[in-house]
Amino acid sequence: MTFINPKTDFAFKKIFGSKQSKDILIGFLNAILYQEKPVILDLQILDPYQAPRIKGIKDSYLDVKATIIGNKTVIIEMQVLNVLGFDKRVLYDAAKAFSIQLRVGEDYTLLNPVIALTITDFDMFENSSKVISRYKLKEKDDLTDYSDDIELVFVELPKFNKQLPELETLSDKWLYFLKAANTLQSVPPSMEEVPEINHAFEVARESKLTRKELEVLEKREMFLHDSKNAILKARQDGAKEKAIEIARSLVGILDIQTISQTTGLSVAEVERLWN
Repeated sequence: MTFINPKTDFAFKKIFGSKQSKDILIGFLNAILYQEKPVILDLQILDPYQAPRIKGIKDSYLDVKATIIGNKTVIIEMQVLNVLGFDKRVLYDAAKAFSIQLRVGEDYTLLNPVIALTITDFDMFENSSKVISRYKLKEKDDLTDYSDDIELVFVELPKFNKQLPELETLSDKWLYFLKAANTLQSVPPSMEEVPEINHAFEVARESKLTRKELEVLEKREMFLHDSKNAILKARQDGAKEKAIEIARSLVGILDIQTISQTTGLSVAEVERLWN
């Protein structure tokens, strides 16, 4: 492997959240958040650990956290596994990043906006074909803005299907980098010409990692692989139980062969229910 997989949390943090990554993060955020306009000229990469100010509230461990223009905070999460309650966790992390800005007794006017940028390796919104979605607080009927203080931005990588010759915009190139960098043997010329993306490829070179970093990366990739298989098995088991439930309801109504074809169960499995 020439380049590490940016979708692994360890690799994502190394590429976008290291001290050497300021230019990479600026280029990426300008492309994704600001339609490729140079809105962010500088930023400060922060410790992504979010300690709660109130006892009993859970800690948060983010991938990348930064302060950009106007003291606005951006929290960035790369999520490979579609775990239960993830949508609520995104909102929770954004709300916490917003609330922990104040010390006890400080005025609410000191609060600065927060953008939660979430990149997923699964479909977050199945009824939408948009790769990038943006959400803010709005009035329910006439859609007027209530506040810009918390904005949720989602990037769904499975919905990005452009191939290398089809890449046109900076956003296209960044999304392709996230999705396909670890499958490439060299930096494509059309991406190499963008300094920030070329730098991202350099940081992502496997040969640049220490032995310890390679061990951590391998363990994280094994964990993600095992977790994906566990989630898939759980869904398959759930589907199997549903099929058995349907088959039981059809016993005595339809013949064995028809029940098998209807539910996807084997004839032998249906016969065991029949008996």
